[in-house]
Amino acid sequence: MPDNVVVFIPKAERHAADNLSEFVAMGRSQLCIFGSDLRFDDIAWDVTDTTRLKGHGNNRVRIYFSTQETVDDMMPTQMAEPFVSFAKAYVRYMQGLRPTKNPAFRVTALRALDAAHRKNGRLNPVMMDGDTFNRAARVIAERLTGSTAYRVGSQLELIAKFVSEHYLTVVPLTWRSPIKRPIDSTRVGVEFDKRRSEKMPSQAALDALPKAFHAAYQPQDILFSSIAAVLCSAPDRISEVLLLAENCEIHDKTSGGKDAYGLRWQPAKGADPMVKWIIPSMVPVVAKAIAKIRSLTEGARRIAKWYELNPKKLYLPKELEHLRTQDLLTMDEVQQVLFLEEGTASSARLWCSANDVLLTKNGSRVYAQFTDVEKATIALLPAGFPLLNAEMGIKFSEALIVVRRNELHSAKATFGSVIEPVNINQVNTALGTRSAHGFESIFDRLGFTEPDGSRIRVSTHQFRHYLNTLAQSGGMSQLDIAKWSGRLDVRQNEAYDHVTADQMVAKIRESIGDQTLMFGPLAKLPKNIPLSRDEFARLKIPTAHTTDLGFCVHDYTMMPCEKHADCINCNEHVCVKGDEGKTMRVRHRLKEAKQLLSRAEEAKTQGYYGADRWMEHHQKTVQRLTQLTDIFDNPAVAVGAVIQLADVPIVPWPGVEQALEDRDASDGNSTMERLAPADVSRMKGTSHG
Repeated sequence: MPDNVVVFIPKAERHAADNLSEFVAMGRSQLCIFGSDLRFDDIAWDVTDTTRLKGHGNNRVRIYFSTQETVDDMMPTQMAEPFVSFAKAYVRYMQGLRPTKNPAFRVTALRALDAAHRKNGRLNPVMMDGDTFNRAARVIAERLTGSTAYRVGSQLELIAKFVSEHYLTVVPLTWRSPIKRPIDSTRVGVEFDKRRSEKMPSQAALDALPKAFHAAYQPQDILFSSIAAVLCSAPDRISEVLLLAENCEIHDKTSGGKDAYGLRWQPAKGADPMVKWIIPSMVPVVAKAIAKIRSLTEGARRIAKWYELNPKKLYLPKELEHLRTQDLLTMDEVQQVLFLEEGTASSARLWCSANDVLLTKNGSRVYAQFTDVEKATIALLPAGFPLLNAEMGIKFSEALIVVRRNELHSAKATFGSVIEPVNINQVNTALGTRSAHGFESIFDRLGFTEPDGSRIRVSTHQFRHYLNTLAQSGGMSQLDIAKWSGRLDVRQNEAYDHVTADQMVAKIRESIGDQTLMFGPLAKLPKNIPLSRDEFARLKIPTAHTTDLGFCVHDYTMMPCEKHADCINCNEHVCVKGDEGKTMRVRHRLKEAKQLLSRAEEAKTQGYYGADRWMEHHQKTVQRLTQLTDIFDNPAVAVGAVIQLADVPIVPWPGVEQALEDRDASDGNSTMERLAPADVSRMKGTSHG
């Protein structure tokens, strides 16, 4: 815990209002989180100096304590007192205890809580109760969707826990967020297709990018098409690309003596620094992209290095060094010092006025002091200079992607002695995400459109989804996908998996008859069949849908499921080795099956009716699950292999009877034991009236 964090210790015997008052007072004057000079009462806190967001360049980071209703307004309204003071104290306090690089989720949860509290006709936080938090959760669910709603709901739950543990409410709270983590298991239907298309680049975009890469000639188009080329080579976050070092390239040899080429990365979400090796087919493209970027940004790095060595001296190119000895500069000379392009004296004069540079007149000529121009220009260097990223220790002079100020702006003059970083918004705008708002993209400038004539729009994150989906469909293991993507947790892969049902069917079909791709009966084709391998595969696997453990290839157009979702004991169920989520569920199911088998064996020894058949069924289930986990653990079976268990005879066991027995196993009572013989016969279908 940081030394400057003050821990709030409430007194249970005091009134909630007293605790709240003391908590707010501490948050206002005793904490120095976000700076000791923080203007606590302002609607917006500028926290740029203490909260640097990767990939956002010079953009200021502000926290707005606005109401839910006015959050998108140009002039938002601040939350009312006393709630807003509690909200500010909470944000400041929690940033010390549980620091986050982006406090937006906390503030969004507080806005929803404020809106819900006002709907109840209250303003004082001490009156918050379970109903208030339920209303706030509904506000979140109505305004947000998917994982965003879940994350904000989790923050709301933390607030409820905090106010209860610190006696800040009159009524003690035990509240859990009703917003569940989204589970995306559906791979068919209009909704899936829409969600997939939103997260993946269009085919027109994928076709246009290589053409744009070769056709680009303007600086901004060269830079952004080259960044897109790098994003197409590996599932990188744009913030990671923007923080690449100038010497990021790695050349090595494989164990077979072949050339290997990779890029050195610093993952954005906690994984260790790594080298991502580029697949051979993409090496020439990525190497050319890096070379283009390096050439374009060389001048900016040279300027950055100058200011590192001469922090109080204005950078001047060699041809203008003689101006350093002059006390006064004419407006034409100021123009030459400031901008690369030729311009007029009037533009230099306007700049001087806007930057508080004192002008003097001698006859018809206007002059500015060199030292004043020098001071004003140096003040334009980016915040945090010379560090581009303090956390990673990357300097502007060492970064691959750094440009001269306005160099990427088509309507503004480029500064010759000031630099700036490139931010995420600039890249996304160049790729068309703001085309609907009149911003021209690289595709617009080079004349590329969708087939229907509409504008091409791509976001930087769509490349990451696209490459992850290619890896999923290609059978890459979940651990390798997580490493390739720079993730700490393989469970995060699920959000990037957009393999369609058709693609999964195709994968299973391709595996039929190939003992290197499939494990089980379908790995061997029947002999002497009058069909090709492809025709047999299409007949054998007409369709597929996902299950908890794998994929069901049963044809529901022929008949309904006869197993009542007992997938593990079905011969029309296949699994794919390497799917971490499904593998974990198989292992968990095996653990449960062993527990049920143990109860069945105990029930049999005690003479319960039907326990022997129940025990036989669970023995077969344990046998098949064990067989499946053994295959998962067998290094001889390749990752991505499609697994179909052999045709093990299954003990017939009516579904209703089994469900009743399984339900009652936990409390030691047998449903069959409580039923009369005639009732048992009717349930088993043996009654004749």
